[in-house]
Amino acid sequence: MKRSSCYNGYSLFLTILMLCVVARSQLTTDFYSTTCPNLLQIVRREVQKAIKFETRMAASLIRLHFHDCFVNGCDASVLLDGNDGEKFALPNINSARGFEVVDAIKTAVESQCSGVVSCADILAIAARDSVLLSGGKSWRVLLGRRDGLVANQTGANAKLPSPFEDVDTIINKFAAVGLNIIDVVALSGAHTIGQARCATFNNRLFNFSGTGAPDSTMESSMVSDLQNLCPLTDDGNKTTVLDRNSTDLFDIHYFQNLLNNKGLLSSDQELFSSTNLTTKALVQTYSTNQNLFLNDFANSMIKMGNISPLTGSSGEIRKKCSVVNS
Repeated sequence: MKRSSCYNGYSLFLTILMLCVVARSQLTTDFYSTTCPNLLQIVRREVQKAIKFETRMAASLIRLHFHDCFVNGCDASVLLDGNDGEKFALPNINSARGFEVVDAIKTAVESQCSGVVSCADILAIAARDSVLLSGGKSWRVLLGRRDGLVANQTGANAKLPSPFEDVDTIINKFAAVGLNIIDVVALSGAHTIGQARCATFNNRLFNFSGTGAPDSTMESSMVSDLQNLCPLTDDGNKTTVLDRNSTDLFDIHYFQNLLNNKGLLSSDQELFSSTNLTTKALVQTYSTNQNLFLNDFANSMIKMGNISPLTGSSGEIRKKCSVVNS
C-alpha cells in the first residue's frame, strides 16, 4: 500500500509538472509558420514605414507593448477603445501613442491572414522590430497570444510604473508581474530613444519635493534648458528627448547620462542616484558594456512578453484591435 501510495503521489507530481511545461511552452517562435508564414515580413515593413515617417514611433511602439503587458498581461487590452479603457488611464492619456500604426499593421496582416494573428502578438513583434530598426539587438519573439476581452483602467492606474515613483516602488511593481531588478534597469534602458512630456518631469525643475529649488540630482545646464522649455505657466504637453544628446539610437548613452546627472525622469535618475546599490551597479556596468545591455534588454523583453498571456481557447483573435469582436 505504501509503495502504491508513493507511486500515485509521484505520478501526480509528474502530471502537474507536465501541465506546467505545456503551459509555459504554449508560446512558440514558429506559431504562425503555416497559418501566416509572411507575418514577420509584413510587420517589419509596416514598422519601417512608420519609423521612416516619424522616428519617435519606435519608442512609442515599444511603450505600447510595455503598457499592455503590465496590465492584465500581454493581451492587447491597451488598444481597446472606450472611456473606461486603459487608453484613458493617467499613465496613458495624452501619452500612449502609435495606435494608428498598430491598426495599419493589423490591416496589412488581415489582408493576407484573416482572423489568424492576434493584436497582442502584433504588439510584441512591432516592439522587437522597433528596437532592431533603432540600432538595438534582435530576438526571436515568442508568439501565440490571444486578445483579451476587457480593458482595465483601474489596473493601469495602479500597476504601471510612474516617473514620479522611487526605485523601491518600481522594483515592487516589476516583481508583482514576475520581473526582477535586472529587468527594471534593462527595460528602463528603452528610454535611450523617445520623448517625454514636460508634465512628467517639471516637478524637478522649480520646487522639487517642497525644497523651493530644482532637483539637486539634475545637472545644472540641463535644469536651465528645461526651465526655458517648460515654464510654470506651460500646460505640460511640450516634449523633449529622454536621452539627451543621443536622440534616436538604441545604445548605452542613456546610462552614461545617468552617471552625469542627466537623466530626464526622476525614476530614471534614481536608478543611479538613489541608495539602491544594485541598480547603481547595473547602471555603471551597462554604461560601458553595450553588448551586455542589449542582451539583457532582449532577455527582459522576452520575459515581459510572457506575462500572463491568453492562449488556447481563452480570449479571441480581434478583427480590429480597438474593439472586441461582435
